[in-house]
Amino acid sequence: MSAPRHGHGSRHRARTGSVLLRSAALGVAAGSRASLGVAGPALSSGSSLLVRGPALTGVIGELTGDKLPGTPSRLLPPGPQSRAVAAALGGAALARRGRRRVWSAALVAAAASTVGTFGGAAWRSWAGRRGPDWRGALAEDAVAITLATLACRGTRD
Repeated sequence: MSAPRHGHGSRHRARTGSVLLRSAALGVAAGSRASLGVAGPALSSGSSLLVRGPALTGVIGELTGDKLPGTPSRLLPPGPQSRAVAAALGGAALARRGRRRVWSAALVAAAASTVGTFGGAAWRSWAGRRGPDWRGALAEDAVAITLATLACRGTRD
């Protein structure tokens, strides 16, 4: 009986699993704040200012706009769909960096975005009944930014 082999195949599966886990985390973040789906990979990639500038502007705009009283519910179309697309693009970017299958990472991220979309809306509703809405919104921002940061950490091109 020989010892189990932990060669290239097991490392490949581990890295693929890591990309899928990162894609899921980024998907949840994008479900909460759609701009993070694309901005997370863009801001962490070492891209030029021409890429990072608009990405950061988009995040700041969404973080600000989310707190305004006239902002429509994320649950109304095309909210969930646009968040899933942003998540899929982000998952695909993470997979490309890791030289993994783009489609599987994109699908995982898009599916995970539903957690951020519907879970975030439920959180905001719950938190809004217990205090000012902006406090719940800031807590959601912190969770989403943390998830996106962790998902994209160490994935530079």
